[in-house]
Amino acid sequence: MLDLNHGSGFQYQQPDRDSGITMAVNAAIDTALVVRNRAQIPRRYVSTSGIGRDCLRQIQYDFLALPKDEGRDFEPATLRIFEAGHRSEDVVAAWLRVAGFDLRTERRDGRQFGFSALGGRFKGHIDGCLVAGPVAMDYPALWENKALGAASWKEVVKKGVVLTKPVYAAQVALYQAYMDLPAPALFTAMNRDTWEIHCELVPLDAALAQTMSDRAVQVVQASDTEELLPRAAAERSSVLCRGGRTAGGWHSPCAWQDRCWGTCR
Repeated sequence: MLDLNHGSGFQYQQPDRDSGITMAVNAAIDTALVVRNRAQIPRRYVSTSGIGRDCLRQIQYDFLALPKDEGRDFEPATLRIFEAGHRSEDVVAAWLRVAGFDLRTERRDGRQFGFSALGGRFKGHIDGCLVAGPVAMDYPALWENKALGAASWKEVVKKGVVLTKPVYAAQVALYQAYMDLPAPALFTAMNRDTWEIHCELVPLDAALAQTMSDRAVQVVQASDTEELLPRAAAERSSVLCRGGRTAGGWHSPCAWQDRCWGTCR
């Protein structure tokens, strides 16, 4: 019998690991993610994913694809979160199909379903449409999926997506209206930590869809006439600019703070 007592010489030893390998591999990945993100062609249209944000000027800067402030582009950690969100769509879609839902996520040519308005300057692409399924609900129905951190996910579970994520609610309402899917949408949220799925049916809010559509028209028309739309904040120290949490939820730091507050308008 082996003697595993201290000093016996038979104790298992910790493996000799290179502590720098984690940093090296992650640095290489982060660099590649940043390079790939910068190589993407900027969107030249108002997107449904951002039209529900508080600040019209921020939406306008995004629509005009103006360069972001030095050092305010997406950090590698944020790009990783975006990637996780995109991957979660495939995972949840596969689970829904295994469960017996007839879920359509792309056209025959492989493109996403979506809509285009204002001469192609206002667009949106849906995650999918549920045509039929084993659950009693109205079909066809819009399907929208998000991947959330644990704290954010629990908040959505407790209060619902409309109250906790107004940007998502605006997105859903626009999709329902423009894609002619008036039935309650199935909103799914994946907990990135546990892979739990929260589901809720979101009725069509036609008034919200109209308000957001009017916003898109306002952004496009103001940009055509070179009118700078108003800020949502009175001071640069506002959470809407610098980032942080308000009663309306979490706000990422604005990527155009220097440009915005450096102007006279």
